[in-house]
Amino acid sequence: MSIKLLTGLVLSGSLLIGSNAALADDCRYRGVLDDKFCDENYDLVADLPKDSSQWSDPSTLVFTYTPVEDPAVYKDAFSDFQKYLSDVTGKKVVYYTVHSNAAEVEALRSGRLHIAGFSTGPTGYAVNLGGLVPIAVKGTEEAFQGYNLVTIVRKDSNIMKMTDLKGKVVAHTSASSNSGNLAPRAIFPALGLTPDKDYEVKYSGKHDQSVMGVLSGDYDAAPVASDVLKRMVDAKRVDKEDFRIIYTSPRFPTSSFGYAYDLNPELVEKIKHAFFTFRFPADMQKTFGGADRFFPITYKEDWQVIRDIAHASGTAYTKTGLKQLAEADAAKAAADKRKKEAASKAQ
Repeated sequence: MSIKLLTGLVLSGSLLIGSNAALADDCRYRGVLDDKFCDENYDLVADLPKDSSQWSDPSTLVFTYTPVEDPAVYKDAFSDFQKYLSDVTGKKVVYYTVHSNAAEVEALRSGRLHIAGFSTGPTGYAVNLGGLVPIAVKGTEEAFQGYNLVTIVRKDSNIMKMTDLKGKVVAHTSASSNSGNLAPRAIFPALGLTPDKDYEVKYSGKHDQSVMGVLSGDYDAAPVASDVLKRMVDAKRVDKEDFRIIYTSPRFPTSSFGYAYDLNPELVEKIKHAFFTFRFPADMQKTFGGADRFFPITYKEDWQVIRDIAHASGTAYTKTGLKQLAEADAAKAAADKRKKEAASKAQ
C-alpha cells in the first residue's frame, strides 16, 4: 500500500473529521479525551453515553489483537478465548486482522471493532481517540505480566555500554511503540545518549524485525521488548547466545485489553466475566510467556508510567499524533514493498 493511499485513508477516516458538537454539548469534563467522548468520573477513559439510544449491542462481536507482530499467529492464539467469549456473551465473535496501530484505533472509533488488545504505547491513542476502556493485561494470579526495555547488540560487537552507541545506527520499532521508541527517547538521555542526536534512528517497523536486523548487521543495536525477544528465543527463531544485553529498564505492563466505551452495560458485564474467568490453555500459556489469565487493571493507575514516558518524549495521544503514526506506518509499508519487489526482480 502506498504512502499516499494509506495516508488518504486516514485523512478520510473519522479520526480526522470535525467533532460532533451535539455530542459535546452536555459534557462537563473530558480531560485529554477527544471531543467525541466525555470523562465526568475522571477515570481518564470515555464514559458510557448518557443517552441509552447511543449504546451499541451488536449481534456479532469483533475482536483483534495488536498488529505489531504477525497477526496470523495471534489469531490462532486467541481462538479458544474467542469461543469462550462467544459462549459467555451468547454472540458470534469474529477476529478482525489489522495491519497497523492507526488502523486498529480507527476501527475501534468507527464502531467496526468492539473488543481489542492494544500494545502498550498505542493504548493511549486507543483510549483518547478510539474510546477504548482497558480492563486487563495478561498475567497470573499474583500479578499482571510485564516486560522491560532491553537494548541488544550482537555478542561479537565491541559495544559494551550505552554510550558506546554514539555515532551508531540503532533500530527503533515504530513511532508509537513504548519500549521500541517512546521509552528510549524518555530514558536514554539520562544515560548520556539522545536518540537522533547521538545516534541515527532507523525504524524497523516491528520488534522482531529489529532483533533480526541486529543479528544480520543492518543495525548496531536495538531497544526491544524483553517479552518479544524471549518468545523469539523460545521459538528458536534466534539464539540467545548471539546477543548481549547492554541495558535493562524498569518493568512496564504488556498489551492492554478492553472494550468500546459505548457497548451496552449488560453486555460489558458479560465481556468482563469472560475475561476474568477464562484460563489460558497450555498452548496459549506457551505463546504468552507463562501467563495463564487476564489480570484486571485500570488505565488511570496502571498506565501512569506509560503516560509519563509519552509526556517526557513529547508524544501526544492526539489526532495529529496518530496521523503522524499513520504516515510513518505507510512509509514503512512502502519501503517493505519496494524491498520485496527488488528481491523478486533479483531472483
